[in-house]
Amino acid sequence: MASGPLSRLSRPWLLAAGVALVAVAGFVAWRYLSPTVSTDDAQVAGHVSPISARVGGSIKAVHVADNQAVKANDILIEIDPRDYELAVARAEADLAAAAASATAAQSDVPVTTASATSGQQMAEAGTGSAEAALLAAEREVDAAHAKVSSAQARLAETTANATRTSQDLERLRPLAAKDEIPRQQFEAAQTTAQAARAAVDSAEAAVRQEQANVQVTEARRTQVAAQLRQAQAHTQGANTAPQQIALIRARAGVAEAAVQQARAALEQAKVNLERTTVRAPADGVVSKRTLEVGQVVQPGQALLAVTTLDDVWVVANFKETQLRDLRAGQSATVSVDAFGGRDYTGHVESISAATGATFSLLPPDNASGNFVKVVQRVPVRIALDHARDRDQVLRPGMSVTVSVSVR
Repeated sequence: MASGPLSRLSRPWLLAAGVALVAVAGFVAWRYLSPTVSTDDAQVAGHVSPISARVGGSIKAVHVADNQAVKANDILIEIDPRDYELAVARAEADLAAAAASATAAQSDVPVTTASATSGQQMAEAGTGSAEAALLAAEREVDAAHAKVSSAQARLAETTANATRTSQDLERLRPLAAKDEIPRQQFEAAQTTAQAARAAVDSAEAAVRQEQANVQVTEARRTQVAAQLRQAQAHTQGANTAPQQIALIRARAGVAEAAVQQARAALEQAKVNLERTTVRAPADGVVSKRTLEVGQVVQPGQALLAVTTLDDVWVVANFKETQLRDLRAGQSATVSVDAFGGRDYTGHVESISAATGATFSLLPPDNASGNFVKVVQRVPVRIALDHARDRDQVLRPGMSVTVSVSVR
């Protein structure tokens, strides 16, 4: 009676255990009986960062040794920085000088603008005044010539009158000597003739005076004309104010460009100073150290390498005849020779666009007539499950065997 209920309770558990056993057996059968492609021409690959000198100089200190683990931004090497510190100081001085020159050039712009504009206005005003003065002087010359003409006409008139009165006096002189005319009439004729000669003398003096005035006014006109030419020349010079302003602004622009150039030179000097300290580009292990303290290095010279171990993958070289069913995303098993066939899981990440021979230093030239058909190999990148390699034991270059399930 007791075994009946116990049997009924055990039956579901037995059924579940049987289902689990069948599932495991199915998975194992699928895993080992599914079609796969494999190759032992495969290696672990990773990032190997070559460290080179960006600036030249003498090695001051080396802070790492071969196979030493480093972190990103750790100091690896120090190059003597004194030359580059002097370069920075010199660049700072050049920048200060350029900035002072630019400030002076900028301050000259408003001063030159105001001065040139004011000078142009004054020159134009002076030219207008000189033109008005010249016009007035020409009018004075014309008026003086008119007065000379009037004085000459007056002289002609008085000369004619003096000639007439003199002739009248000569006609009366014989008659006065014979007492044929009154003495009073003869004396009146003499007085009239003397007055006429005096009038002639006065008219001649007036002509000479007006001619002198003409010379004075012409001299004044010549002087005013010279002043006008000088004012016009000054105006022409003042009319170059826009060009002068443009020139001073261009000089200010050149000075500002010099400031930018000096600032760029300073930044370059600072960058070169920073490059005297060589730092690790990423976490990794130091390899191929080829330098010592005191060694003089040149820009671009290889110093050491840093191998990154937290990001490795596998490059499997499959035969071209194995690529028919190979696709990205298929699961893969990686067996590492160094650890007695320890397995890592992964998947196909990508397939190379060409065979390995195509990228070799001397690719085969089948057109040369020496053709021998050889099965080519195509690199396939296998991404690993990095959670399986927490201790970072995989090293680039290790030999592995890769199997890819192509179902």
